[in-house]
Amino acid sequence: MKFRHAAAVVAISMFPIAAHAQSTPDDKAAAAEATAHPPTAPPSALTVSGSVALASDYRFRGVSQSDQEMAIQGGVTIAHQSGLYVGTWASNLAGWGTFGGANMELDLIGGYKTKLTHSATLDVGVTWYMYPGGADKTDFAEPYAKLTGTTGPATLAAGVAYAPKQQAIGKWYNTGADAAAGVYNRPGAKDDNLYLWGDGALAVAGTPITAKAHVGHSSGQDGLGPNATAVAPTGDYWDWSLGADATYKNLTLNVSYIDTDISNQEASYLRPSFSKGQDGTGNIAGSTVVVSLTAAF
Repeated sequence: MKFRHAAAVVAISMFPIAAHAQSTPDDKAAAAEATAHPPTAPPSALTVSGSVALASDYRFRGVSQSDQEMAIQGGVTIAHQSGLYVGTWASNLAGWGTFGGANMELDLIGGYKTKLTHSATLDVGVTWYMYPGGADKTDFAEPYAKLTGTTGPATLAAGVAYAPKQQAIGKWYNTGADAAAGVYNRPGAKDDNLYLWGDGALAVAGTPITAKAHVGHSSGQDGLGPNATAVAPTGDYWDWSLGADATYKNLTLNVSYIDTDISNQEASYLRPSFSKGQDGTGNIAGSTVVVSLTAAF
């Protein structure tokens, strides 16, 4: 199922916000500079940024949303100097991630980012997950909060994403067999979902490489929603990743090892929905290496 953090949360962090800095010269130098170069218009209060990416798999909270196939993704963010921002992010989907027939995830994002100290930033907002062309009861909202701190070459972040009770993430089917038979066990059920996560990044001095690590924990329904998918497939699980970015100008190559603690045995009651090709075989939450290339603008 396509429940991106964070992994929304992760979509906003993809989009670079332009930074502006200036030094303060002494009076004589300032006067000379003003004479040589008349004052220019102040920078715009709005900043537009975005990215386009090609990935070998779309993994959201450790689970494949593209049936372990390639994904094309991208988004745009408009940020105001006050800290308010709006954005959108999209990806193709397949298999488990199609959510009732949709082959696309479209996220609408809005929030507010502010500096708490010179090295700490608070980011709060909400992501609205949409699945154009999908079945009924697919879209849902997930508020989030993220705290980021930097010290030297290291960046640490911690976040929470909580989706309140909604039908799209309710436990309508107890098992994958019930879903395959079209037999609702709890029609109209509403459930919530809690995702806690932490990220770390360390820039390697003298290189374009940044080492990265992630860990997250999902808590939600332990069955399938109205379209035979789920935010937290087994109700309670961990996901993690280790990887690195290599950056050249506006291009970033990422290689990451991604895994969860969802075993084949634990996921068996969710099949055939929770499998590659939804044929009852293969673990779409198993360990994998994902390679992506992102172009920022």
